[in-house]
Amino acid sequence: MHPPPPAYGAPTTAPAPAAAPHHPRLAVGVLAFCGVVVAIMQTIVVPLLPHIPELTGATPSAASWLVTVTLLTGAVFTPVLGRVGDMYGKRRVLVASLGVLVAGSVLCAVSSQIGVLIAGRALQGAAIAVVPLGISILRDELPPERVLSAVALMSSTMGIGAAVGLPVAAVVIQNFEWHTMFWVSGAIGLLDVVLVLRFVPESPVRSRGRFDVLGALGLTAALVCLLLAVTQGGGWGWTSVTTLGLLAASVVIALVWGAYELRVRTPMVDLRVSARPAVLLTNIAALLIGFAFYANSLVTGQMVQEPKATGYGLGASLVVSGLCLLPGGVTMVLLSPVSARISGKHGPRTSLLLASVIIAVGYVVRYFTSHSLWMIIAGATVVSAGTAIAYSALPALVMRGVPVSETGAANGLNTLMRSIGQAFCSATVAAVLANMTFLAAGHEAPTLGAYQLVFLIAGGAALLALAVTLCLPGARKDAGTVGGKRRSSGRTRSMPIQGGA
Repeated sequence: MHPPPPAYGAPTTAPAPAAAPHHPRLAVGVLAFCGVVVAIMQTIVVPLLPHIPELTGATPSAASWLVTVTLLTGAVFTPVLGRVGDMYGKRRVLVASLGVLVAGSVLCAVSSQIGVLIAGRALQGAAIAVVPLGISILRDELPPERVLSAVALMSSTMGIGAAVGLPVAAVVIQNFEWHTMFWVSGAIGLLDVVLVLRFVPESPVRSRGRFDVLGALGLTAALVCLLLAVTQGGGWGWTSVTTLGLLAASVVIALVWGAYELRVRTPMVDLRVSARPAVLLTNIAALLIGFAFYANSLVTGQMVQEPKATGYGLGASLVVSGLCLLPGGVTMVLLSPVSARISGKHGPRTSLLLASVIIAVGYVVRYFTSHSLWMIIAGATVVSAGTAIAYSALPALVMRGVPVSETGAANGLNTLMRSIGQAFCSATVAAVLANMTFLAAGHEAPTLGAYQLVFLIAGGAALLALAVTLCLPGARKDAGTVGGKRRSSGRTRSMPIQGGA
């Protein structure tokens, strides 16, 4: 076991600047609701994208930035705000993130100019940090025996929100003026702020040191270069000077940034902790699980909307295609406490192993049953079930390997790895579907083999996650290591976690 690096030392405590009544059940519910709302914000524009050029006069390539920009800002702000929360107060930063979401929603609601819409979507993307911040608050505030179940629910909200967001957005687009969904999202975001201030306490746990500005800028530059190349490479050309230049720049910046982070006293990301097998392998698994899960969301709606002339398409409406993912969202809600019980009894490593197998099985089902709506829904739901278990286990594995004062930054980095996996998945799916096409009744569409290849690739990612998880070291069976607290005769108190998982 390795002690925490001396640059961080033991966590400090500070009184909450604005104390909220401590109702643990209400706090868990409020934070989970915040996670679902934030996840919905990331997906609500997907059904709208084909109509954006007509509605705004923008080009299709400009319209695609409504999705790309949220990925970029989410990837950048998630680890940064996680670190800021560790240092200056997690609830404070969480409320600020929700405020940014509200501002972004209002921008999108009041304008049809593509530049303003992209700016608003950029602000909405920054709110992804709400999920790791919520997980960190739960670790600090709940008794050890309740941490696993609460974290499982909070982590699953990303998948739940994605499953709910698509059908909700489709219904709004078909029945209301399209700005309505942004007004509604802004109002719900404002409600989140009020609920957090009322029912979620500020964690007294703080990490020492100054905020690493240069480290944050270096991480931002490396991520922007990498994600721009991955998300836009299909349009620019994978061998174009721009794409290759951005990839090379991301590598060079990452190397320089890493060397700097190893020398600075209070780094943005503690690479020594991140390099521990328990943390490093968990983050790699998160990337692979993010890849495997996102393929399910990307292709399900498009596949069932393909015309019947393709021989496999069902010609379903936008609303029906969105509803195909809704059973998966419900399943994720139901399975989060089950995953917590599995992790509590057998350890989160066992949960992640089981999840990887379930996701792979789901893609096997999808590969062989691509002509039936109900079997497509069944396969998509199985993949969502595995994702629910995986997303519940990943934060528990991370928290076993990092000190309590670094929970926000560590969970932010793990969430970032999921986002990077989703970015690579999006690029892979786009490349496969664009290059394996045929003409069906005058309509160019992906072949059935293209969709089946996507299922094979995503299932392979799940199996790779299984292999990585098998390499994880065994964890101590100590509930206090996950909760970051230990039972005492009086009030529980936060303690740093020594050692890895």
